Amino acid sequence: MQEKLYFYYTNDLHSYFKNWSRVVGFLKNETAKREENNESYWIADIGDFVDRVNPIAEAFMGKANVELLNEAGYDLATIGNNEGITLSHEDLYTLYNKAEFQVVCANLYSMGESPSWLNTTVHVQSLHGVKIGVIGLTAPFNDYYELLDWHVSSPYEELEKHISNLKESTDVIVLLSHLGINDDREIARRFPDIDVIIGGHTHHLLRTGEELNNTIITAAGKHCSYVGEVILTWDDSLGKLVNKEAYAIDITHLPKDLETEKHLFHLNEESARHLDKAIVFLEEPIEVKWFDYTDIMKQLTDTMKARTKADCAMLNAGLLLDRFPAGDVTYSNIHSNCPHPINPCVVELKGDELIEVIRASLTKDFMELKLKGFGFRGEVIGRMIFSGLDVITEKYVDGQEFVKSVYYNGLPLNSYATYTVALPDTFTFGRLLPEVAKSEVKNFFLPEFIRDLLVLTLEREYK
Repeated sequence: MQEKLYFYYTNDLHSYFKNWSRVVGFLKNETAKREENNESYWIADIGDFVDRVNPIAEAFMGKANVELLNEAGYDLATIGNNEGITLSHEDLYTLYNKAEFQVVCANLYSMGESPSWLNTTVHVQSLHGVKIGVIGLTAPFNDYYELLDWHVSSPYEELEKHISNLKESTDVIVLLSHLGINDDREIARRFPDIDVIIGGHTHHLLRTGEELNNTIITAAGKHCSYVGEVILTWDDSLGKLVNKEAYAIDITHLPKDLETEKHLFHLNEESARHLDKAIVFLEEPIEVKWFDYTDIMKQLTDTMKARTKADCAMLNAGLLLDRFPAGDVTYSNIHSNCPHPINPCVVELKGDELIEVIRASLTKDFMELKLKGFGFRGEVIGRMIFSGLDVITEKYVDGQEFVKSVYYNGLPLNSYATYTVALPDTFTFGRLLPEVAKSEVKNFFLPEFIRDLLVLTLEREYK
């Protein structure tokens, strides 16, 4: 006898709820077919379902997201970095207290008592007795996690510990991986006993899966424009899987589930009430400009310098998305104007490195870069604003700005001296500002976001 085993999954929704009711409608239709045919199925999320860019996630610190997963009938989930490092320890510790699904993440450890919802591995069984072992893994951003009293161990060390036991106790092994495509491929090479890797984190889309070694790898992009489906065929007489299929299915054209739409509408109303707390009253509007100096950006940069006790600070004006009109400024206004899950960070740079960073940040190409990712949720990077530094610029004949000189405490920067520089953690990743990314000292400030410093700034400057 052969039995088909179905896994449906989502990854990297990032609280982008515009597609969520379509996801729910799709899952309802698919699972109804499975139940009508007496077939085994499970629904899983691969992490970054929560993203505080959305007011619902912000107002309820992710708990409303968990409520939505419950209502959609999810069976399994692992956590992503947006669940793991954008919430305080207490908020993550209690995030899944009311989850009606099993949370599995083998490499996440609390530095105190472990939360009751956290599982290293999970065992599920098909209607006809096929035993499936599920293990989850998340990306090890320990520079952040350990500031929040968590630790994330090496994914490979955890697999070494658990795969042999899963092999002995189950028929099929499934990995829920919030590690990214490169790690997924490396795991497939090194651990052939894993049958399926359902991935996320790097937002890769594999429309029909990718077979490597003995493993099928799959992922469904981001924002749930696609929902993933894995179909495994188990042959009982042979005692093994005889076929593995994986698909990412475009659901953007499908009808919305009306019950879910109603629930999202009510959650939006509740979150608006929750966030509608006046912080200051403005007699006049505060203007925001992405490519020019403004008082609010200078004040915010000064706040970050003071908060971090750095020698100097720099913030890109694109962090603020819109002006603040006259009248009450609420936390909802703050959130919509500065939605990024970005933390302050202090790095150490030599004077010549700092000058190069300043020069790069004031180029036209850098300021106009339409950045996607690294926590940034705006349109363009915008002009860099400085605190603790006097940056003197001039313009070439063609209008291009260049840095003529930089002063610290009234003196030119010393090329060989070391300076502590506060900036958004965005610039510690990738190649946006290589000198910053390569700095051997990076001190992150958690759990506060840049918008928390904006609240402090408005309270100080405008009350």
